Amino acid sequence: MLAVIVNLITIAVVTGFQQEVRQKVSGFGSHLFIMSAGDAGVYEAEPIREAQPFYEQLKKDKQIKTINPVGYKPVLFQSEENEVTYKLPDGTDTTEIQQNVLGAIIKGVGSEYNLNFYKQNLRKGKLPQYTNDSLSNEILISKKLADDLGYKVNDEVDAFFVRKQPVKRKFKVVGIYETGLEEFDKKTVIGDLKYVQELNDWGIKANIVIEDTTVRGNLIVKADITGGNGNYRCDWGNGFESFTRFVICPFEDTTIRLIASDYWSDIRVPTSQTTLPDTAYLKMTVKGAEFAPCNFQLNELNELDKKYVDNDPQKYYIFSQGKSVLCEAQAGSGTSNAYVGGFEVELKNWDDLDAVAERIRKQIDFKPTPFDEVLIVQSIKQIENEIFVWLGFLDINVLIILVLMILIGIINMGSALLVLILVRTNFIGILKSMGANNWSIRKIFLTQAAFLIGKGMLWGNAIGLAICFLQTKFGFLSLNPDVYYLSKVPIDLHFSHWLLLNAGTLIVCLISLILPSIVITRIKPAKAIRFE
Repeated sequence: MLAVIVNLITIAVVTGFQQEVRQKVSGFGSHLFIMSAGDAGVYEAEPIREAQPFYEQLKKDKQIKTINPVGYKPVLFQSEENEVTYKLPDGTDTTEIQQNVLGAIIKGVGSEYNLNFYKQNLRKGKLPQYTNDSLSNEILISKKLADDLGYKVNDEVDAFFVRKQPVKRKFKVVGIYETGLEEFDKKTVIGDLKYVQELNDWGIKANIVIEDTTVRGNLIVKADITGGNGNYRCDWGNGFESFTRFVICPFEDTTIRLIASDYWSDIRVPTSQTTLPDTAYLKMTVKGAEFAPCNFQLNELNELDKKYVDNDPQKYYIFSQGKSVLCEAQAGSGTSNAYVGGFEVELKNWDDLDAVAERIRKQIDFKPTPFDEVLIVQSIKQIENEIFVWLGFLDINVLIILVLMILIGIINMGSALLVLILVRTNFIGILKSMGANNWSIRKIFLTQAAFLIGKGMLWGNAIGLAICFLQTKFGFLSLNPDVYYLSKVPIDLHFSHWLLLNAGTLIVCLISLILPSIVITRIKPAKAIRFE
């Protein structure tokens, strides 16, 4: 009975623990992640094109549930100002204004991303809604992060990002989740993929500006480019060139077009082999004496005097002697939305993980894409290797416990059988004197032992299953989530595990009792009948 209780609970707890942690870790990421090859981890991976040839193929794979592009961006969140009062060494009170700053990672997802994992663990608010047409500032944060920073649902919060220049953005907290995996909860924030693409400076974004200074009264047109690798080339209408600015004196209405791209060493390399280019325009409308020489005015700060229209920084007048020029800049839409940090692949069945991973690796790993990208496929077991190695060690613990408890059961039942034989020595002698052979007598005692084993198993199953049911229903056994990743002991008992445990216990114990039953063959009928 004791062996069955302990083994039943051990299998249920370890299986439940492994499955619960595995599901939660996979919920934060995915079963497989396709990313750029290199030494960088998932969160720092180089961007890759979203329009990959394997995307539609994998979506049709029967073993794959979903495949979605994602991106990651480190972020610093700042709390509101709080007054903190404390005592000085001299006993007087003093008050200070404090603000907490915590780091996290925004995981950018699109409109088709499956948020069921976060829905199951949602504690307050709602899930964020993202569309393909507009940029959303809605985010989903963990209860751990909300408690540490004092955030509540519908709060507008400040977030800071590191780029070439630090950037501050405001986000709206629409929901708070809690999974119990504090190590993941405190760092994972769900946001809009388009925000992450923009904040990571993926792709190229081009604009045309008029510099605030002049050259002998003439204007300086400048390409304002961000993103890419920082090594830019410009096509002003005659092919790519290295210069990013030129001098102009507009005599008539003019439209300037800029195609901006980056390059590594050869300025003539095709754009398909570099970051996707972006296109910007600047329209200059001349009013007044069109052919008057340019002598554009500078203000008291020695800067070009600009008069903005409707406070629009992209639309303004500049003035020269005898004429004015209306400048209307149209910035490029940027190509950041063509890049992602990688693709999450969710499988229908966890048991298929290794086989599907190997199959997809043969298709993708280290085979250059049409965009000269080199990709690799990583499984969740590789990404979170330490956790899954730890979970694997639990199988060894289960095996040790099972063996020890079955040994205890065998020893106890062996002792019980020997006692039965000792007490029934006269009975054995009478049967032998009547012509019964040793094996038929041994079968009688083995049958009685089987009844004893069955009785112990019946009570063991009743008590073990009751404990498992109560834990599943009420969760009265708790855990420290900082150590075990879970807040209560999980239970997961499959019928096949229960059946194998009971059948194995019965068969192993009965087989092991064959040896002690050999004692019956040593008993002599004449001595056994006189045995007191």
